Amino acid sequence: MDEIRKIIHIDMDCFYAAIEMRDFPEFATSPLAVGGTPNKRGVIAACNYAAREHGVHSAMATSKALRLCPNLVLQPGRMEVYKQESNYLREIFCKYTDKIEPLSLDEAYLDVTDSKHYQGSATLIAKAICKKIFETRRLTASAGVAPNKSLAKIASDWNKPNGIKVITPEEIKEFIINLPVRKLFGVGPVMEKKLIALGIKTCKQLQAFDKNDLHNRFGAMGERLYDLSRGVDDRPVNNKRIRKSMSVEQTFETDIMDADGCVNAMPKLLARLEKRMLQLQKTPVIHSIFVKIKFIDFTQTTVEKLVSQLEIIIINQLIKDGWKRKNMPIRLLGLGVKLQQKSAYQQLRLPGI
Repeated sequence: MDEIRKIIHIDMDCFYAAIEMRDFPEFATSPLAVGGTPNKRGVIAACNYAAREHGVHSAMATSKALRLCPNLVLQPGRMEVYKQESNYLREIFCKYTDKIEPLSLDEAYLDVTDSKHYQGSATLIAKAICKKIFETRRLTASAGVAPNKSLAKIASDWNKPNGIKVITPEEIKEFIINLPVRKLFGVGPVMEKKLIALGIKTCKQLQAFDKNDLHNRFGAMGERLYDLSRGVDDRPVNNKRIRKSMSVEQTFETDIMDADGCVNAMPKLLARLEKRMLQLQKTPVIHSIFVKIKFIDFTQTTVEKLVSQLEIIIINQLIKDGWKRKNMPIRLLGLGVKLQQKSAYQQLRLPGI
């Protein structure tokens, strides 16, 4: 019989905004967001819970956020500060396990199955980590404790902010049955809409479909849904994650009116992307390149081509193909590459580690 794993998912509470509230205590009780200024068509990167009560959320245009919450305190991002705080978090995690899989600056999976701390209690370890974070960094974190990554991540969102949710092996069946399918790993708005069209809103309803049926409808994702709806997730905590893609983008102060304007703007984006790629420890192998376009109505499209080199002629053609899909002014332009997964290149780690 396989050993039951003990997985913790740590998720910091409104990380960027919480750091700003800590460092600028005069804003501690105010609605606060981190983001770009409205006159430069900025976007909200993060906001605190007071701002969320007004309907503000990440990825929202700053101008809209200020309309919803006129007294919103807007702070510019301080990425180097956030990266350093992430390094401090990693140091705390390492005191309890070396099996750490960072997902971003503010969240990570920890496998504490073999940890000897607190007599091997994952619950006590999670509590100790959250307590240590608050004592040393004056920031709060939420934690999910479960036998696998999927359930641990769901659990960490259960009692936010500054809360812990534990799902024991014996509780999985009861916990999962009424869980909305949108909570499952990999179920975004598009997949949720497809499932709802089949009358599936909960995991119990999803369990009524057999694996072959789900595979025929959704391919490999269908088989994944079959397992996840039963609380099954065998993915290990991976501290050697490989970067799958890299991209840069820019929101323009003035709309770009046509494809030629995008072509003229592309060299600066290409230079930024090439600079980022040069910073990797090993030269990445490109699998494809893609261009992202966000139009003036906030709809967006992505055009991709299988190619092994960043060639400006191909990039320009992708821009033209993407612009033809709407034929309207553009507010944001992005350029990125997807990388070969069988090649050895830089592992994804928290910056500075």
